[in-house]
Amino acid sequence: MKIPFVKYQGTGNDFVLIDQRKHHFLTRNDVSIIEKICDRRFGIGADGLMLLQEKEGFDFEMIYFNADGRESSMCGNGGRCIVAFAKSLQIFDEKCYFLAIDGAHDAKINEEGNHIELKMIPVRQIEINSNFYLMNTGSPHYVRFVEKMSDIDVFQDGKKIRYSERFASEGVNVNFVVKNENGIEVATYERGVEDETFSCGTGVTAAAIAYAIKNTIQGEVAIKTKGGNLSVRLENDGYIGFTNIWLCGPATRVFEGEIIIRK
Repeated sequence: MKIPFVKYQGTGNDFVLIDQRKHHFLTRNDVSIIEKICDRRFGIGADGLMLLQEKEGFDFEMIYFNADGRESSMCGNGGRCIVAFAKSLQIFDEKCYFLAIDGAHDAKINEEGNHIELKMIPVRQIEINSNFYLMNTGSPHYVRFVEKMSDIDVFQDGKKIRYSERFASEGVNVNFVVKNENGIEVATYERGVEDETFSCGTGVTAAAIAYAIKNTIQGEVAIKTKGGNLSVRLENDGYIGFTNIWLCGPATRVFEGEIIIRK
């Protein structure tokens, strides 16, 4: 079976995207196939894979899988990339409304098609501890502020937290955050990928919320990741929660092709 695909990246977070509006090439049961496609030695190589499908009442549906082949929770950078993909397929013009695993999302795209603003879910349940914040921004995230990023081994320290007694069964994404002159710098260990990624959209969203709580601010937070720059706009809802959250940044088409799969 030949599967046509397009590869996108959003600040170094890379994804394989497949248009399934007319033909369903893959299903949620194809865990081993999706894992192989995402493998960087034996497949195309990606942090995740997304299926774009038709959905009544929406411009499209986004189904997201981590690199381990398992369907996962919301991916913010993936959401921005699939919006750019849908734009290239002429599914919408400037604004779209799509369904993901965490609910409905609005998105906007510029005329050039390379800057996407993605509306994230409201975040109202935030656990604040002495040295970390815990919340769900579409995916579960642990956020810790550190003095210098060089003090942290993102892979080893992130893995230790992700597989700690509290989080081992369900997993958690681990974000280390440093304040800089423009806003914050974020490094993320992602569950499912089980490694540091160049960027994580739901992770920088969680980091921006934690930064807003820590500094009693709202508005726009500039974010530097290993893969590039993002920003998050947010509003405090008057309590401890945040709403009207927008993840903003680039999404770039890398290449396209066909992969041969033997089931």
